[in-house]
Amino acid sequence: MMKIAVVLALVAVSFADKLPLTNPPVAILRSNQVNPDALGAHSSDFEGENGIVFQFSGSEGVAGGSNMIGSYSYPQEDGSLATVSFVANENGYQPQSDLLPVAPAFPHPIPQFVLDQIEFARLEDERKAREGTKA
Repeated sequence: MMKIAVVLALVAVSFADKLPLTNPPVAILRSNQVNPDALGAHSSDFEGENGIVFQFSGSEGVAGGSNMIGSYSYPQEDGSLATVSFVANENGYQPQSDLLPVAPAFPHPIPQFVLDQIEFARLEDERKAREGTKA
């Protein structure tokens, strides 16, 4: 249950800087919570009138932790909807979203100056090896 509270607190903090302090309180349109049952299954579903939606469901993990799957979304200033889906389990928090940066595809092209430097180092190693055997 403590992990649920931490996740909810982190989500709330992440939205805090997006909402101006001059806004009036936001009405809660939907809020459903199912506390862990005998098998550890739990869930939560929330929607605010400002467009913030958060939902997850989970169960107790093998090591006693909580395994969860869920998503949250919120409207952005440009009117589009930001959405994040996630899995949280023994492998950590794993978000998926178009908002997250993506590493370039690998292997990426190696610049010519790097290839030149590698070749120079190889030739230097060969030269030193030849000089070492002649001495």
